[in-house]
Amino acid sequence: MTKVEDILYRRSGLPGLSARSSDLRILEPAAASGDGKAALALDIYAYRVRKYIGAYAVALGGLGAVVLSGALAENSAALRERVLQGLEFLGIYLDGNRNRAAGPHAPCQLSADKSGVAVWLVPAGEECQIAREAYSLLSGS
Repeated sequence: MTKVEDILYRRSGLPGLSARSSDLRILEPAAASGDGKAALALDIYAYRVRKYIGAYAVALGGLGAVVLSGALAENSAALRERVLQGLEFLGIYLDGNRNRAAGPHAPCQLSADKSGVAVWLVPAGEECQIAREAYSLLSGS
């Protein structure tokens, strides 16, 4: 791996901004305890996700639902709240209790009943998909 690849693939994004890690179990407590770099990294991450939600709302002419998935969304109620904060003008209202109760084991609704746009957490199941594709390759099917 070249130095440029190492910088792009291992030292950019959350680790680069926070000067710590991409692990939310490290970043969230650090941000809560006053680490400005960790807080900035999380804020920028959430901003970028919100920006994409807004861009797709425009491109699609509105939103019927927002689905959050992947390890970061699946494992952090705080990050989901940070991402969805300020999107009420799009009709997105987060239910705090549903958000805190949600986890990576089953799809669950995060949006409040008054929300004009449904918000769901859907586990990605990356490991299961990798296993299916490996099996398919190895079995020749």
